[in-house]
Amino acid sequence: MGVDPGTQVMGYGVISVKKQEITLLQYGVIKLGKYSTHELKLKKIFERIIQLIEEYTPDEIAIEDAFYGKNPQSMLKLGRAQGVTMAAALSRDIPIVEYSPKKVKQSVTGNGNAGKEQVAFILEKILKQDLNQEFMDATDGIAIAVCHHFHANSPAAAAPKGKIKKGGWAAFVEENPGRTK
Repeated sequence: MGVDPGTQVMGYGVISVKKQEITLLQYGVIKLGKYSTHELKLKKIFERIIQLIEEYTPDEIAIEDAFYGKNPQSMLKLGRAQGVTMAAALSRDIPIVEYSPKKVKQSVTGNGNAGKEQVAFILEKILKQDLNQEFMDATDGIAIAVCHHFHANSPAAAAPKGKIKKGGWAAFVEENPGRTK
């Protein structure tokens, strides 16, 4: 399962892989703008992630890693959404893997600076089906799941069950040398 965390819209995608064939099981968004408090948004994220876990029993959850933003308050809220997603997964003993946005785009399209439309276009080719373009945050969730599938068999991918495979900030610094002064 791939999750693109957010505090206004959160995207997710659930894939199945059999004999290297990727099948899309479910994708969607959690629209959070209608909730009045940040705490209520976090509660809704946790509840929906638990629902998805119970319905699809994913082996692992891949989540988009924190990235540097200009607004520290937005980054803090995003981090909370990521944390709630991680807590939901860990409460069910599901391993978590994080990928930077650039790594996801690079894995899916071959271009770490690809736009959402390009990512969606390539995903349609990989999945051999059309995706609803109004759910761009959901296609990001699918892309994170597909990225994880592409990287899951690499020697560095082994993370102990129930643990977070971390490399996010190190990966960010490596991929964005001019943004960390």
